[in-house]
Order: sequence, then C-alpha cells, then structure tokens
Amino acid sequence: MKIKYDTTHGSPYDRGSADAYYGRQKDPHWYPQGSYNGRRVSCLDMTAAQIEAYLAGYDNEADRKGW
Repeated sequence: MKIKYDTTHGSPYDRGSADAYYGRQKDPHWYPQGSYNGRRVSCLDMTAAQIEAYLAGYDNEADRKGW
C-alpha cells in the first residue's frame, strides 16, 4: 500500500522534495503556514510521521536543478 503524503507548499514532503531538487543536504523541517512564511519547524519539533514525510519527499525527488 502506497502512503499518500500532504504535498502542499511548506509541508514536510514539499520541503524534502525542494531540498533534494536544489542539492541541499537532508535537514528535516517544514513551514506550517507555507514555505518561508511564519515559524520554521525544525527536526527536534517534528513528529516521527512528519520526519518520514520529509524523508519520502527527499528520497522520491527524481529531478535536480541544473546549475
């Protein structure tokens, strides 16, 4: 069974996907009010499910930014 993650802008999955796309290292985080809006939630304040979503976004991103 495939897990469906929240992919809205700023979600853990979205942030993981963006970090992989831009070639950044894994650093689980997310923005509850959308990317770069409001407070950044770091790994220490994330649930296990949120960290799993971030890692899934990171690991499943196949595209990379061409610099």
